Amino acid sequence: MYTIGQLFDLEHTQAAAYLSRFTYPHEALKGIKDMIIETGRGLPADQYYVYGDDIWVHKSARVAQSASITGPCIIGENTEVRHCAFIRGSAMIGSNCVVGNSCELKNVILFDNVQTPHYNYVGDSILGYRAHMGAGSITSNVKADKKPVVIRDEEGRLIGTGIKKVGAFLGDGAEIGCNSVLNPGTVIGRNSNVYPLSSVRGTVAENHIYKDKDHIVEKEV
Repeated sequence: MYTIGQLFDLEHTQAAAYLSRFTYPHEALKGIKDMIIETGRGLPADQYYVYGDDIWVHKSARVAQSASITGPCIIGENTEVRHCAFIRGSAMIGSNCVVGNSCELKNVILFDNVQTPHYNYVGDSILGYRAHMGAGSITSNVKADKKPVVIRDEEGRLIGTGIKKVGAFLGDGAEIGCNSVLNPGTVIGRNSNVYPLSSVRGTVAENHIYKDKDHIVEKEV
């Protein structure tokens, strides 16, 4: 359940053609910068403002004057970037997203309708359609020993990434509770929830609720 096709509906991102080249989302992390530049240069000039070096902002987007944005970056239609947001570069932000006050983004793809609304750090990560990060929740993207990140799927199999910086991959509709930490290489399946104040490792299957590492329960339909 860790494949791109199992986590994401590619109809809800401008990165669809790029992501479709890969099987696993971590494989897409290294090329996000170049993909954004290539995509940005093909965007319609009548719909996007161009700022500085490789920054494209849709004319309907609302960006606070206090926000800091480094390219390459694309900010989609009707997206809101709030006070003191810090976009460090290599960020593709979809339509109808929220990048909130004091949030930091780096080397990410945010699908449409993603919300990172309050004090979030999201780095080296991909957040699927309608994924939501509760206030203060973050993606930790480097292991303490600085070794390449290894991802453990829901069946316990280990997948080596060969990459030192890997954050989290949130499937469509994933909900992360306030002040939670998603440790390097965490995968949250579609429509799954993580309780507030959690420290999550490995993979949470789709349609589950993560209460703690010993209590991960399937949602009742």
